[in-house]
Amino acid sequence: MKVLTLYQYKLLSDHEQYDLLFTQGDFLDMVTAGNSRFAVYALFRFFVEVEYNSKENKIIGLKSFVTGEIMDKYSKLKL
Repeated sequence: MKVLTLYQYKLLSDHEQYDLLFTQGDFLDMVTAGNSRFAVYALFRFFVEVEYNSKENKIIGLKSFVTGEIMDKYSKLKL
């Protein structure tokens, strides 16, 4: 598959976003806060964070971004 921009990625359906993320994304790190676990992946030239609720055993959603506050919780990463 060709490289997508962040904007093109956000235009995909949820199913297509998850499929691309879990087949082509590179897992970077995970942090835990309360009942939630947040995993960040590198995909193409941006990042995607997946929120997973461990108490309910399900994925709550994902956020795609280039930089910003979301990345701050992973500041220990050497990118």
